[in-house]
Amino acid sequence: MENTTGQAIEYVGFWARVLASMIDSFCMLMIVVPVLMAVYGSAHFEHTSGAMFAGPLDFVVQIVFPAVAIIIFWLARGATPGKMVIGARVVDAATLGKLCNGQALLRYAGYYLSTIPLLLGLIWVGFDARKQGWHDKIAGTLVIRTPKSSARQPALHATSTQTSRSRPAP
Repeated sequence: MENTTGQAIEYVGFWARVLASMIDSFCMLMIVVPVLMAVYGSAHFEHTSGAMFAGPLDFVVQIVFPAVAIIIFWLARGATPGKMVIGARVVDAATLGKLCNGQALLRYAGYYLSTIPLLLGLIWVGFDARKQGWHDKIAGTLVIRTPKSSARQPALHATSTQTSRSRPAP
């Protein structure tokens, strides 16, 4: 498959996506943990009660906020911070364009379905020809490498050419 510029599409594989997920998780923890500490204190993390959430705010901070943040990143930037770091983006599988709202919601819900059977839907990325997890198949999405900007390459080439001309020969 090729994109609109005729370049071959590079699908992002399992381990790169694991790294992106770890970066995203770290970023989310840097927001969620201080908020929970400010509201509930350190006792919140001791899990002495059998309750899953300490209250409605706990549910919002741990479940709703991350979901909304991730979906907004997909819609606005085409990638979460972790995917941006590894040079990847989430696109519509048919058009290679931006996701629509429904696709973003389906993809996020698909994460839950992908994890239920022993994470099999996520591991599927490692075996699929287009590196799609079940959440990608459900939503009709792909995770691809962000194409290198062709506008930058001539500028870098010109700079290196100028530099090599300005140096005296050895």
